[in-house]
Amino acid sequence: MKRYDIVAKTGTYTNAQGEEKNRYLNVGAVIQGQNGPYIMLNKTFNPAGLAEPDRESIILSLFEAKQRDSAPQASGGGQAEGFDNIPFAPVDWRCA
Repeated sequence: MKRYDIVAKTGTYTNAQGEEKNRYLNVGAVIQGQNGPYIMLNKTFNPAGLAEPDRESIILSLFEAKQRDSAPQASGGGQAEGFDNIPFAPVDWRCA
């Protein structure tokens, strides 16, 4: 079961009201497995692209994963403003 989304701040944007907001990219998830939690990162995510010249490290944030229904929500149910969602394919870790 997915516990958290792992997101990176990729920049800022200005909304329709003229307010500056942060832009985020979903780069992975924290999954609760049978033997404890583990991290799944998108293999195309390059943390070097987020580096700021005056810092040696980057910050990734965890947001609690929302349980999703199989049908879209009436309010739009789409992508949250400021997030670039990356779909993750289901993975079957069992060996045949």
